[in-house]
Amino acid sequence: MNYRHIFHAGNPADVMKHAVLALILDHLRAKPAPFCVLDTHAGIGCYDLLSEPAQKTLECEDGIGRLFGAPPPHPSLAPYLGAVEGLNPDGRLRWYPGSPRLARAALREQDRLVLVELHPDDARTLKAEFAGDRNVAVHQSDAYLALKAHLPPKEKRGLVLIDPPFEQPDEFARLAEGLAAAHRRWPTGVYALWYPIKERAAVWRFQDAVEKTGIPKVLIAELTWHPEDTHLRLNGSGLLIVNPPWTLDDRLRELLPALHDALATTGGGSAVSWLTPER
Repeated sequence: MNYRHIFHAGNPADVMKHAVLALILDHLRAKPAPFCVLDTHAGIGCYDLLSEPAQKTLECEDGIGRLFGAPPPHPSLAPYLGAVEGLNPDGRLRWYPGSPRLARAALREQDRLVLVELHPDDARTLKAEFAGDRNVAVHQSDAYLALKAHLPPKEKRGLVLIDPPFEQPDEFARLAEGLAAAHRRWPTGVYALWYPIKERAAVWRFQDAVEKTGIPKVLIAELTWHPEDTHLRLNGSGLLIVNPPWTLDDRLRELLPALHDALATTGGGSAVSWLTPER
């Protein structure tokens, strides 16, 4: 309950996660049928990068600050950077869109967004952010209970974003268990699970747990900006994607190296691979 994302908004992990999220949403928009987005750890939706908490850490300077106002390092960043620029029409970077704002920017009239946030203050802020928006529903709830309550969606197509703060020591295990339960309820949905790269052994255990569930068609995408020589800092960011859109793997193999070159200062790299192929 103590985690507040404002301290980290717009950092390299956000950039990687949200750039991939925007690509998935762009793919969902390509078909006329309606879709639903379920965001299980929604936060407050939009972040003021000039606020005291954001200025205290200045993590955005190594993330979106390296991209905003500069030529895009790759064309596939267009959906993501377009959403950021839409919140900053004067050309000065102040507001950063969290995943709720990114998803809302991609919705059409027939689409729907379900936002879940456990922190009571953040949930109130989120409800105020989307007050009167008929395409958006906000719930104060535990993320893993929400997977049971809101799946499968009536639209039959869409995306589930599971993006925990990783405050709990068993979060990787909860993430794998939550995915398995959600996939049983809705096996055709797209799932994007974010995870931090601090201790590589923990990541391997998580990926092994997901593989053992037998869920097919699981893609792994990772971006690191520090050498993985310590578990005391955030060295990188990963996304485990179930039922990824067609050609997303190829697009990420082009995008992530370009994004790494634009963000990295001390090392790292990028990787895209299949954890489990399609049956």
